[in-house]
Amino acid sequence: MKFAISYSAALNGTDPDRLAAFAAHAENCGFEALYVQDHIALYPGADYGGGQLPPTMPFLDPLDCLSFVAAETDRILLGTGVLLLPYRHPVILAKRLATVDLLSKGRMRLLTIGVGALPGEAQAAGVDFRTRGRRADEAIDVLRLLWSGGAEGVGYHGEFFDFDNLCSFPKPLGVTELPIHVGGSSRAAARRTGLRGDGYFAGGLLTEQERDLQMELARKTAADAGRDPAALEYTRWGSSDLTTERVDELAGHGVTRLVVNFMAPDAEQQHDQMSEFAERFGL
Repeated sequence: MKFAISYSAALNGTDPDRLAAFAAHAENCGFEALYVQDHIALYPGADYGGGQLPPTMPFLDPLDCLSFVAAETDRILLGTGVLLLPYRHPVILAKRLATVDLLSKGRMRLLTIGVGALPGEAQAAGVDFRTRGRRADEAIDVLRLLWSGGAEGVGYHGEFFDFDNLCSFPKPLGVTELPIHVGGSSRAAARRTGLRGDGYFAGGLLTEQERDLQMELARKTAADAGRDPAALEYTRWGSSDLTTERVDELAGHGVTRLVVNFMAPDAEQQHDQMSEFAERFGL
């Protein structure tokens, strides 16, 4: 099992010194990666299905935040959980992600995308909420096409994106494509994982039976598409009070990575929680 950590500005605030100390301590403890969440804009009454988000809740831009984290650390991988892909143009995003990966020396390797759950956020970004899934599918294809394309340029002609002879440089460090994981809690997200993803980051409040069904669906979809279902990583959220028995149980369901939240109210307590967790699991 791999263990990563999540940083929430909504919980921890936006003090850069606290973020830098958090990231450095996570790296020193041996956590694999640091994940940040994403919202472009909120509004009064924004409800994602699990309750309303206060409109003043701060969400740092994930790529700017991870660039800052990269500059303050040396080894920890960089992750998004999740980046709202339909609300960003993939041509611009391909350059930004490649830049972060290059300057972090190859650490932008846990990009997880989602389609969003707030209609008002889609409207603010100029996106028809009903098309966000199809738009995300095209964007994934465009990202990979641009990263792998050479000096001769590449073309794409889809429902939402259209271009010819386009070049995007620099490239990610030492690879032709960055891994793209799919986040979500629906069967549509599971199918998207099987068709296009390198892994599934399962969220939502679902039964274990439904989670098993979705991961099975992702693997079956991958196999039907001629992809290797065994190559799909399976990420889930975890809490600081995880026991070894619970981790073993999750591993039995095929989980390969847990992203842990540490909810202590102040930085010192959080660091103590992280250290204790790392010692418990021998990170």
